[in-house]
Amino acid sequence: MKHAKREKQVKKKIQTKNVVSTSRPLELLHMNLFGPSRTMSIGGNYYTLVIIGDFSRFTWTLFLESKSDTFFAFKMLAKLLQNKNCSI
Repeated sequence: MKHAKREKQVKKKIQTKNVVSTSRPLELLHMNLFGPSRTMSIGGNYYTLVIIGDFSRFTWTLFLESKSDTFFAFKMLAKLLQNKNCSI
């Protein structure tokens, strides 16, 4: 029986960038949807959608009941931000 060589896993450090790669707010968004979490939120939700604007690094956190609510929640946030004339 051959034994696999076990090596220590080393995580490569991610280089942070000090330069904003976008020229206006909401041009580039980073999104992360995760869940279901073990514990329910105060509103009774198990999923979380985190959206970060690359230009300002402003973060929105949306709590969702199910994964299928993601598009609707993002659509509502986009309408809200468009109505505010994107002052972020």
